Amino acid sequence: MAKSEKGLNVKIGDEELKGRYTNLLRVTHTREEFILDFLNAVPPQAIATARIITSPGHMKRIVRALAENVERYEKAYGVIEEAPSPVKAEDIN
Repeated sequence: MAKSEKGLNVKIGDEELKGRYTNLLRVTHTREEFILDFLNAVPPQAIATARIITSPGHMKRIVRALAENVERYEKAYGVIEEAPSPVKAEDIN
């Protein structure tokens, strides 16, 4: 188990520990939730590798945490160049 900064023990199963590759993200939302579909796109198709469903309030915290970590990464290793999308936006269902 991993221990976070605030002492929360996190149990990670073997399947989750392997991780999943993604090169495309589809984000949709309703009033109550955000849905993030992580995809592996190899045109002409994409396969969902994970789906995360979360509340709008928690989504805002996720976005902030991601932005803070990208900033820390760039301070340590240099600016990250944005990768081109493997597909056009209109090709995503």
